Amino acid sequence: PTYFCAKMAREHGIEVVLAGDGGDEFFGGNERYAKQGVFEHYHRVPALLRNIMEPLVMKFPLGGSIMPLRKAQSYLQQARVPLPDRMETYNFLHRSPLLEIFEPDFLQAVDTERPLELAREAYFRCGSSEMIERMMHLDHKTTMADNDLRKVTRMCEAAGVEVRFPFLDDDLIAFSGQLKPEHKVHKGRLRVLFKDALRGFLPDETITKSKHGFGLPFGIWLNEHGALKQLAEDALISLGKRGIVRPGYLDYLRREHASGHASYYGVMIWVLVELELWLQAN
Repeated sequence: PTYFCAKMAREHGIEVVLAGDGGDEFFGGNERYAKQGVFEHYHRVPALLRNIMEPLVMKFPLGGSIMPLRKAQSYLQQARVPLPDRMETYNFLHRSPLLEIFEPDFLQAVDTERPLELAREAYFRCGSSEMIERMMHLDHKTTMADNDLRKVTRMCEAAGVEVRFPFLDDDLIAFSGQLKPEHKVHKGRLRVLFKDALRGFLPDETITKSKHGFGLPFGIWLNEHGALKQLAEDALISLGKRGIVRPGYLDYLRREHASGHASYYGVMIWVLVELELWLQAN
C-alpha cells in the first residue's frame, strides 16, 4: 500500500512527500498505549487481594457462558503477563505451541527466546519507569527503526519519490521527551497535548477522526481473487517442503481461513506467503 500511494503521488507530478511516522510513537497516539494501561491497573491491586481473587475467578472453565466471568478471566489472563511480553500475546507465534508451528530441527537451530529478550532489553533500557514512556521507547527501536521507516523510505524510493519525516525533527523529538506521560496518554485519551494544542487550528473533524492504517484485506482478497489464491497456495505448498513450518500448521491456517475467519487468519497466511516468495527470490 505504501508503494502504490507513493507511485500515485509520483504520477501526479509530486516529487517530495511528507510522512507522519513518529507522531504516534513520540506523542502517544497508538491505541495499545491506552489499552495496556487498563491491564496495568491490576498490578496496583494489593498482592493479598489478587491472591484471593484469582483462584475465585479462574476456577470456572475458561470460555464459560457467563459473559462477565468470561471477560474477567480474559482480563486476568492478559494482566498477569508482564510488559513488554503482554504486547506479544496476540502474535500468532504465541497463540500456538511452537512445536505445532515449526519443525523440530528448525526449532533446535534457533533461539526462540531471542525476540522477547530484545523487546525486554529495549523496554527496560528506557530512562523512565513510566509504562507509557517505556512502550514508546520500545516502539522507537522496533516499530519505527526496524520496520516502518525502512518500509516507507524504501517504497518511496522504489516509486521515485523523496520522503521526509517532519515528526522526527530533532527539536520536536527533544520537546516530546520533556513532556509528562499524561501529556501524551491520559485516561484513555491519546496524543493529549498534541491534540489540545492544535484545537482551533485544525478542523475538529481532523482532530477527532478515526485512525486509518495501511493494512491489506489480504484474507478477503484470497477468497475473491482466483490468481491470488493460486499464488498463495503454491507458495504454502513450497514452504511446507522446506523443513521450517509444519505442513499440518499450514493446513490448520487454511481450514480456519475458510471457516469464516478470513481476515484474521489471512494475516498469518500473508506473512508466510511473503516469506516463501522472498526465499525463492533469495
